[in-house]
Amino acid sequence: RLGQEFGGYARAVARDRERVARAAEGLQRMPIGGTATGTGLNAHPEYHKRMVKRLAEVTGLKLVESDNLFEGMQSMADPADFSASLRTTAVTLVRIANDFRLLSSGPTTGFDEIRLPAVQPGSSIMPGKVNPVLAEMLDMAMFHVMGCDHTVALAAQAGQLELNVMMPVIAHNLFEAMQVMIGAVRAFTEKCVAGITAQREKAEGWLAKNAIVATALNPSIGYLTAAELVKEAMKRNLTIREVAIGRIERGELRHKDDGRLITVADIDAVLGDVRKLTEGGIQGVGAGG
Repeated sequence: RLGQEFGGYARAVARDRERVARAAEGLQRMPIGGTATGTGLNAHPEYHKRMVKRLAEVTGLKLVESDNLFEGMQSMADPADFSASLRTTAVTLVRIANDFRLLSSGPTTGFDEIRLPAVQPGSSIMPGKVNPVLAEMLDMAMFHVMGCDHTVALAAQAGQLELNVMMPVIAHNLFEAMQVMIGAVRAFTEKCVAGITAQREKAEGWLAKNAIVATALNPSIGYLTAAELVKEAMKRNLTIREVAIGRIERGELRHKDDGRLITVADIDAVLGDVRKLTEGGIQGVGAGG
């Protein structure tokens, strides 16, 4: 069902938020006081500890001392990990945006299972067409975020020995990626997702003719017979149910195990309401095994 699909989208985004939060914890570690190479030369022995504590007080952020100042000076793995979590989120958002573009395609020659809000005048060459501009915007913005991550990855690996001098470009691209993502996601959520409407009749029509519904008949009529129904339905532009009932009327549809004739009631127990197929399990006739 559409709600299940959107529930999957919501959970995917929630998991990405969890990944970002975990990766952000690495940014709390501060190697300040390690001076040039991590030895702490020319710094007061308490400088590292006191400075981290003071910065936490001033900023209100949860900051912790680095457990190894040499690693902290050498490695930009923590910001690279955080950047990678943003890239993973961007990958998820591009996938969702592209699904929206496909599901809203049409209305006459596409899927047309959902309608996106019209936020600007339609196509200049196809009257009545609503362009998925916000989904396309999200794609482009997330491509930019991925580019920022690639820059961060290159900079993180470009450090030499005890110091990485590429921190300015790392910081610049992290801030830019976050700002681009925040703005794009907010606009996409408020101006697109919040206004999506479902085309229920169109979606149910696609489902009724979809070959996947024949899978639910496998426990009763077997895979080969179900495949024959699919081929006939596609050839004659009928639903699987219509083809099955036609064979029942001719006495040609039998149970795969005991050979008894399948009835219309048996078929309707499975395909009478194809939405029930989204509930999982073994449907209708043959459900007892």
